[in-house]
Amino acid sequence: MTTHEAQPTSLQIGPYKAYSVPTGLFRLDGGAMFGTVPKVLWSKTNPTDEQNRILMECRTLLLVSDDRKVLIDTGNGSDFVAKYGEKFGGKFAEMFGVDQSGTSLLSSLKKQGITPDQITDVILTHLHFDHAGGATCDDGQGHIVPTFPNATYYIQQANLDTARKPNRRERASYLTPNFEPLFAHDVVKVLDGPTEVAPHIHVSISNGHTLGQQNVLVSDGKTSLFYCADLIPTSTHIKLAWVMGYDIQPVLILEEKEKILKQASENNWYLFFEHDPYVEAAQVAFDGKDFEVKKRFQLT
Repeated sequence: MTTHEAQPTSLQIGPYKAYSVPTGLFRLDGGAMFGTVPKVLWSKTNPTDEQNRILMECRTLLLVSDDRKVLIDTGNGSDFVAKYGEKFGGKFAEMFGVDQSGTSLLSSLKKQGITPDQITDVILTHLHFDHAGGATCDDGQGHIVPTFPNATYYIQQANLDTARKPNRRERASYLTPNFEPLFAHDVVKVLDGPTEVAPHIHVSISNGHTLGQQNVLVSDGKTSLFYCADLIPTSTHIKLAWVMGYDIQPVLILEEKEKILKQASENNWYLFFEHDPYVEAAQVAFDGKDFEVKKRFQLT
């Protein structure tokens, strides 16, 4: 499965032009990514390295209108040592196979002609390091500051509570340098449940992966794009029973997936995959038993 199988498409949704913003590759354990699904099945589309890790992307979404530049999630970030210290930062990047020499959040934005100070809004689906790591950065003087100084950052209260007092299972995924500096600089708007963040941009709540993940739907009534985050991290996870070992409530996330995929298949939504290194977006269909990818797309 490669990106050349995807159909190039330009998405205009209401006032927004949608752009794919890759922030860099990393690796996670394949078994953890597919839970109870046998390796003989998922490895057909997700080959592993010698440590049983599969390749992953941290792909964010940029929505550009005349008066707003909205970013959904921020990837891992790239300044691990500066933010977490030499010992942990280096270990972190090595453990997760983070490619620090290639594409980054800021380099991808630069290709779109956008500088950090132009971003007006940042919606963080949840505060796990691979979604919120790029929300803050080192200012070069030893201080961790918001990467996008003029933006309002949107975080769900339930997820913030979890991040500040994480359970033992998720403790390693919630790293305070990724979000507490945002509060120190007073750039956060804390949300409490489903809402319209901006015109044509709505968030709903999913609790199967982690408490308070906000899923983003961009829709003008004609064209709709759903940002899958960790509800459906890759196109391979379209199959209902294929859920991650990382999910805190596997049965719940299966139900949440089914609800979204039903809407997506019936209304021809575009699904945008944050972690799929091969497929940016897709439309899905129901074959009578399960869901499957109908068409793959590459945003242009």
